[in-house]
Amino acid sequence: MANEEVILLDFWPSMYGMRVRVALAEKCVNFEYKEQNMVEKSSILLEMNPIYKKIPVLIHNGKPICESLNVVQYIDEVWKDKVTFLPSDPYEKHQAMFWADYVEKVFDTGRKLWMEKGGEKQTRKENYIDTLRMLEGILGDKLYFGGEKFGYLDISLIGICSWFYTYEKFGEFSTEVETPKIIAWMKRCMKRESVSKYVVEPLKVYDFALQIRKHYGIE
Repeated sequence: MANEEVILLDFWPSMYGMRVRVALAEKCVNFEYKEQNMVEKSSILLEMNPIYKKIPVLIHNGKPICESLNVVQYIDEVWKDKVTFLPSDPYEKHQAMFWADYVEKVFDTGRKLWMEKGGEKQTRKENYIDTLRMLEGILGDKLYFGGEKFGYLDISLIGICSWFYTYEKFGEFSTEVETPKIIAWMKRCMKRESVSKYVVEPLKVYDFALQIRKHYGIE
């Protein structure tokens, strides 16, 4: 599309934002990246996402699209002349969308590993690993979740790869030992330029997590 304006409001360690960055890169869409301060939220963020006031927000020719999975679907529909993310078969399409929603459980259980202290640490670890194993079962022996093709569910999960190290450090386990097929999938994905460019380096994410814990007095 000629003379189009594409702006992404985002926050660098966001798994959700990484989804959108990778999706845009897969479609070869040029965009302007605007880093957001999630403590002192910008006027443009509040204007473009007045309901949830969260990132990521894609602004396409002045119009905002919010919520990361919704944004990825929008990107897939608008830039149709490029690769496609969602399967054309209705059943396969809605299965991919169902499991993409399930990824939220992985994010939620992972967050509890590094943001909570005391209590049932073993339970939190087991809950997280169980959610990842569920997705490993869906992946099976395929190259990608959709088979031979990198697609919607891969994009939905890819941001978590940058957080694996953080979860491992606080949960005291090895992702590769617990879910080896997920790690093999991650390594295949990381060979893609879109992923290697926009999935944040794990040690940088871990340092960020330490800063957040310190800010909230979690030792």
